Amino acid sequence: MARDNPAGTGALSAARAVARQAQAVHLSDLSVAVRDKLKICLLDFLSCAFEARDLPWSRQAISIAPRTSSGATIIATGFLAPAGDAAFANATLGHGLVREDMHAGSIGHHGVVIWPALLALAQREQVSGARLLTAAAIGYEVGGRLGRALFNADLARLYRPTGVIGPIAGAVAGSCLLGLGEDETVSALALGANSSSGLNQWPHEGSSDMYFHPGFAARGAVIAVDLARAGAYGSEQILEGEAGLFAAFRRGAAPATIALFPNGEAEILAVYNKPVPACNFAQTACQAALRVAQEIDGVDAIRSVCVHLPEAAIRYPGCDFAGPFERALQAKMSIQYGVAAALVRKVVEEENYRRLDDFQVLRLTALMKLERDAAFTAAFPRAQGAEVVVKLAGGATISRRIPDVIAATEGEIRQRFRAAATEVLGADQTDAIEEVVDHLEEADDAGRIAALCAPRAPETARYAGMRAAKGGA
Repeated sequence: MARDNPAGTGALSAARAVARQAQAVHLSDLSVAVRDKLKICLLDFLSCAFEARDLPWSRQAISIAPRTSSGATIIATGFLAPAGDAAFANATLGHGLVREDMHAGSIGHHGVVIWPALLALAQREQVSGARLLTAAAIGYEVGGRLGRALFNADLARLYRPTGVIGPIAGAVAGSCLLGLGEDETVSALALGANSSSGLNQWPHEGSSDMYFHPGFAARGAVIAVDLARAGAYGSEQILEGEAGLFAAFRRGAAPATIALFPNGEAEILAVYNKPVPACNFAQTACQAALRVAQEIDGVDAIRSVCVHLPEAAIRYPGCDFAGPFERALQAKMSIQYGVAAALVRKVVEEENYRRLDDFQVLRLTALMKLERDAAFTAAFPRAQGAEVVVKLAGGATISRRIPDVIAATEGEIRQRFRAAATEVLGADQTDAIEEVVDHLEEADDAGRIAALCAPRAPETARYAGMRAAKGGA
């Protein structure tokens, strides 16, 4: 029997309404398009984790995880750790490139929290692939709907949406994965909300905080699920209460309803997979810059660059930043740097952010202006446009305008997954992961995905000194 609403009104609390809707979702309710998108997002998450395995923040997260003889796999290593610790490490790895999937409407990266939490739980307790797919769809849905309702540009300047919404979405998804009851799911949601955080001071300093936000969120989600199943009692009115999520972060009332999958619509279909390893708001501008670069023989002739953007892109912390650049993260967040590097190198890849003293890149960064575009602002977050206008020494002007970000294609995602995974695991193991993911509805044991992400002994040896080194650069 559901516990009474403490307000005494008889009305369903927002948390219980979300939990009840989530528990009513079945695999058969998910369209083929939704299932296919979930699988591609999972492969993309794994791709990022494999590719980022040797970055400093990844090594740091791996180094602090306690080793166990049984537990959940830390991706790209032979290490097993308790579920929460593995979720923390894997979320950090998945976020390490800054190429995680993006939900613009909530300004959040839900996959980099949901997948690590669910994979860790699925490896600890056997669940079917159908359960994993359904739970992931629910996680993206809760994250997207709740994030849209809570966040605006002002709040996003202070708090990281991924850190605030991630533990809640992950907790609801994990509850559904493990078959928790309604009361337990309400408690898990509430306990997850109590771990909501992620301060946005890091863009101002280029510090590492950001890389760990999804890790904190994923671990918080796992802990919330485990506490709820152990009988912990979470606040019923955690969303709409006088000191609940909306009052605390938004300083306003919660929406009257938070509808999941309204009219069959799914938030996962509003998620796009980043084509390049940089901030979401730099993506379209970099793509426009690449088109301009094809029309220019040499960057020496460039005399000015103007980038037209939606207001949200300019206002997000760290995006309107012309230097100095002391750390790669500052460059990955900076629209000026991303556009300049794309014009100079005529490609956007991880290598763009390894050398921060390139004279030509810094010259273009310094002379660049960002301007708010009314049409782009009105279209956001439904679309995320950008225009790059370059004036040359001879007086010519070259511009390219893109109305919306061009997401990475399925083919590109599969290609980069195979390249990153094969380097660590070899072709056969990579094939096996892709086979399980592609036929996830039929899988009896979804935990096999994470288990397959552990390399054989020679690769494991590369990490033998990590605990002692504590993640040195």
